[in-house]
Amino acid sequence: MSDGPLVGIVMGSESDRPTMQRCCEVLDGYGVSYEVVVRSAHRDPEGCREWATQAEGRGVKVLIAAAGGAAHLPGVVAAWSVLPVIGVPMSAGALGGLDALLSMAQMPAGIPVATVAIGDAGARNAGHLAVGILALADAGAREKLVKRREANRQPKQ
Repeated sequence: MSDGPLVGIVMGSESDRPTMQRCCEVLDGYGVSYEVVVRSAHRDPEGCREWATQAEGRGVKVLIAAAGGAAHLPGVVAAWSVLPVIGVPMSAGALGGLDALLSMAQMPAGIPVATVAIGDAGARNAGHLAVGILALADAGAREKLVKRREANRQPKQ
């Protein structure tokens, strides 16, 4: 598809990496290139801004932002970039990720964040959704997505 990363994945904390590995596995399965960084909207706001504003110049087409708790990261990334942003709520804290889900799903009008399920399923779906977005302009990605969907329709043995 491309030599450089097409998908940028940012996590608010290194502790999010095991969950976001599920997203990476999905992207690997489609042969989609990606980059993974840790940038906190709270602890490293300047690093977060720099990463988000420079992503498009690196050839990135879709951003995936994972965060737990107050989960400001996807919204901050969306504020700094016009690229589509997919938010992945992490299963963490006293509310098990519900707070993160609501934080992402209730972005104000004009700063959208596509939000997927909490945790591992959400991380996987973020990968599939990113490929779906890429498939709008990439026939190879579309073909791989169609084949994956057809395989999903087959009964499990």
